[in-house]
Amino acid sequence: MGSASSAYRIIYLDVDGRIQKVVFSHCCSPCDIKELFCTAVGLPRSTTFSLLDASGAMVSIDPTMPSNSERSPYKVVPLSGGQLPDKEELFQNVLTQVAEQFSRAFKINELKAEVTNRLAMLEKRVELEGIKVVEIEKCRSDIKKLREEMTSRNSSSCLDDKKLTPHRDVPSYPKYHLSKETIDTLRQPIFDVWQWEPNEMLSCLEHMYHDLGLVRDFNINPITLKRWLLCIHDNYRNNPFHNFRHCFCVAQMMYSMIYLCNLQEKFTQIDILILMTAAVCHDLDHPGYNNTYQINARTELAVRYNDISPLENHHCAVAFQIFSQPDCNIFSNFDAEAFKQIRQGTITLILATDMARHGEILDSFKQKLETFDFTNEEHVTCLKMVLIKCCDISNEVRPMEVAEPWVDCLLEEYFMQSDREKAEGLPVAPFMDRDKVTKPTAQIGFIKFVLIPMFETVMKLFPQIEEAMLQPLRESRDRYEELKQIDEAMNEIILPPLPYRYRKRRVRISAWEAKRNEAGEAGHMDPVD
Repeated sequence: MGSASSAYRIIYLDVDGRIQKVVFSHCCSPCDIKELFCTAVGLPRSTTFSLLDASGAMVSIDPTMPSNSERSPYKVVPLSGGQLPDKEELFQNVLTQVAEQFSRAFKINELKAEVTNRLAMLEKRVELEGIKVVEIEKCRSDIKKLREEMTSRNSSSCLDDKKLTPHRDVPSYPKYHLSKETIDTLRQPIFDVWQWEPNEMLSCLEHMYHDLGLVRDFNINPITLKRWLLCIHDNYRNNPFHNFRHCFCVAQMMYSMIYLCNLQEKFTQIDILILMTAAVCHDLDHPGYNNTYQINARTELAVRYNDISPLENHHCAVAFQIFSQPDCNIFSNFDAEAFKQIRQGTITLILATDMARHGEILDSFKQKLETFDFTNEEHVTCLKMVLIKCCDISNEVRPMEVAEPWVDCLLEEYFMQSDREKAEGLPVAPFMDRDKVTKPTAQIGFIKFVLIPMFETVMKLFPQIEEAMLQPLRESRDRYEELKQIDEAMNEIILPPLPYRYRKRRVRISAWEAKRNEAGEAGHMDPVD
């Protein structure tokens, strides 16, 4: 036993007042012993250090080093500045970088205001003063440089700034000549929104403002109208459903209802302007996740707006941020009182698109129906709120081949949200769950209990919408009820129930196709914010 014990050496180390016992063999190399000591005192293995005895003398680190006792431990002293100062210096560097980022972030708004003012000045010279070709090219070059500078500065900012300036020059904005057939169809709910590219939809929106007399009556600068529409397009995100095409759908349906219900004979032109502008702006910068997610996830929007219609409030804010840009302000010729009226009216209509307020708004409208007065401002405002709600969720009014593609777009957006909610441990609505949703059941309930009652209420004031709008809704309901019966029969007899992503393919059997072609029925599920 004696000879075995002498093969090991015991060293005691002082680690911040704590005694650490280290045992190693005489066979260990000095390098092995140093790494063992580093591990014992909690230093990186590559740290250079010295051992000092009680008198302050350095002790050689090797297998023959003198043993000590627990009462006289060796003190470990890191050399070359050690690791702790390095960590402190690294921490200071990080703090310095964070401070610089915040400094740039707070200066970006000042830069954007300066660049925008210079941009507006240069473009105004191009448009209004008719300067020479050489000067025009120089101005365009300056504008391009300014935009590149602003883009560069924005990319380095830590803020998620809105795209409040159109990305394309107005002179290069294509001008489409709409055929008479297109112009006539544009005024009807049957218009096929899937056949048009973004620039063509912008031209259609521009035509609506001219056709309704809004450009003429309110002296709107046509170039400013083009630039505003470009900026609107750029501030809709590429979501599966809540995108610029949805914006165009809602605005086109509003345009068709203005003609179908002869609203220009009953409303003022300011009311028409508010209806169209609210329809265009109603989902600006929609993130693709509804109010329920915003509130449950406690997002920045929910916190900012105190859980009260966070998305709709955000849409309003972005809309008027765009109007605050001189080159996009189609209301620049309005006096302060008229602008206040338009701003309040637009905000009221956009906030009305929150489906959480559906019952409240519809009940209020029903109470006014018996004595409805088009000269009563409160009555007219309530009607306008119902009209934009109808347009916002009107896809089922359209023909089946136009309405049906929106189903998959909406469900794709729903599934993206429910997948994220599951990943974040948030509540998931059954109608958004890809493993639970049944398309026919969801459609039947939405059409029967939301769409048809609302359009039937509007029909009491405008009987002419029954054939063009209510009848397609009833046909869509009947089609989905038939589809539900076929789906249930197949699930019971042939195959077990499957999630929507598989089931939607199975239902396209020849029998169903035959009945659909015979009846000419249509369907689509509309959104709930």
